[in-house]
Amino acid sequence: MSMDETQQPEEPRESAPAPAGEERAERPQSEGPRPEGMRSEGGYRGGDRGPGGPPGRRAPGGGPGGRAMGRRPRRKVCSFCVEKGPAINYKDVSRMRRFVTERGKILPRRTTGNCAIHQRALARAVKRAREIALLPFVAE
Repeated sequence: MSMDETQQPEEPRESAPAPAGEERAERPQSEGPRPEGMRSEGGYRGGDRGPGGPPGRRAPGGGPGGRAMGRRPRRKVCSFCVEKGPAINYKDVSRMRRFVTERGKILPRRTTGNCAIHQRALARAVKRAREIALLPFVAE
């Protein structure tokens, strides 16, 4: 296959970095129209949302839906770790009722403040109490 004027040999690509004394030539930027998603002020995605951003993703520090500046909720402490008394027992129904809603659902850790170890033990005890009808499965 012979080369004629329409075909030009391919230029070799630079694979090695330029030596310390020489600078690499910048590639020319195309000045053509950009695709819809690429805008100069916002990059690929941003720039067209307005000042508020998406709802529900507000920075902490006030405003509707955000926390008040400098006010953090108090850390909840596991009541079972604080007491260091008897272990969690499925027969102690009055204690179990504090961690179950009126509909019969077990309250989550973030609500009760229990540690992971005691939350698992509590869930196991509530389920055992339900099995022998000390606690209801659902609301009356």
